[in-house]
Amino acid sequence: MRAKYWQVVVALVLSALFAGEAAAQVGRVNGLVRDDSGNPIKGATVTASNPNIGPTTYTATTDEKGRFTVIGLRAGQWRFLANAPGHSADISELSVRFGSPNPGVNLILRRNGPLPTAPLGSVTAREIQAQLAAADAFFNQQKWDEAIAAYKAIVAKTPALSVVQLQIAASYRNKKDYDNASAAYEALLAADPANQKARVGLATLSLDQGDAAKAEATLSAAAQNADAGRDIFYNLAELKSSKGNADEAAQFYRKAADADPAWGKPRYKLGLLAMKSGDSAGAARFMNDVVTVDPTSQEAALARTALEQLKK
Repeated sequence: MRAKYWQVVVALVLSALFAGEAAAQVGRVNGLVRDDSGNPIKGATVTASNPNIGPTTYTATTDEKGRFTVIGLRAGQWRFLANAPGHSADISELSVRFGSPNPGVNLILRRNGPLPTAPLGSVTAREIQAQLAAADAFFNQQKWDEAIAAYKAIVAKTPALSVVQLQIAASYRNKKDYDNASAAYEALLAADPANQKARVGLATLSLDQGDAAKAEATLSAAAQNADAGRDIFYNLAELKSSKGNADEAAQFYRKAADADPAWGKPRYKLGLLAMKSGDSAGAARFMNDVVTVDPTSQEAALARTALEQLKK
């Protein structure tokens, strides 16, 4: 009995050691899924995928506060696809690491958009993820034509996943085929008129072609719409800041922060603007806000460093 007892103890110790070693090699990502009014979405499905790492996909479901957690992700570039009945889908990407906290993933699903789960027909979610993984593999290998064909095949089979047009547009952008990139963004807007990423993409295409005035006009027009959201305001603020218009930049950073109270990025930029103007008290206030509302983000880490500098 005593020998058996020690065998069990040794097994438990070894198990704990190996578990600790395995845990050190994987990352944990927390996130939040909300609608375009900032309300949490319960029961949304979030799929993390990376075609270069096995297992290639992980799936989580949001709780009553719209929160989700994915555990076990190995280091690398992961894409997070969220969908829920009655809402448009949304995609975000994150470079996952282990050994330190990963930034949170915030996904916003527009209400009353195309249903991403109902019209799949005979195509299963697993099949879609496999197709996305294959398309992503082409994209990561910079095989743009193959990636475009693969992404287009997905949209043809599953029109509800119109958000994949973002990847099609990105592939065309990498080819410097700006006309087709623009067409992909426009196709997404036809299916989902309030898609902020598509409008930002169109502005970015103008910047790629050296037309900052057109980019600003595109974002300024979008900012006037009733459905304008954080991505529009933030990117317009960035453009204003790049031109040295600090006051106008601050105005739109504030709008971005108001549009997404849990997003630390615009608050961090407001803190930087305050530091640059010599407003130490204002800078500290914004940096503390970043740490409070978005504590696991990269901006929060930068804000903590800035706060230490402000104390000196």
